[in-house]
Amino acid sequence: MPHGKWERLEEGPIRGLRLPLNAWAALRREGITTIGQLRAVADRLETFPGIGPKTAQIIREELARVTAARKPF
Repeated sequence: MPHGKWERLEEGPIRGLRLPLNAWAALRREGITTIGQLRAVADRLETFPGIGPKTAQIIREELARVTAARKPF
């Protein structure tokens, strides 16, 4: 899904993941600092304060991209 030009995706504490700053802030508030932690909560991201459906979708797309990139062929 293309992101609007007003949304800048930034590298953050989880290597390889690029998310909007508001997503990083929400994940930080929830204590999410690893791919494993993010995978564990991916199905309920919308329940976190500051993460709506659009941001949750961006996070899931990035999680899928990073996970696919790490799989051996």
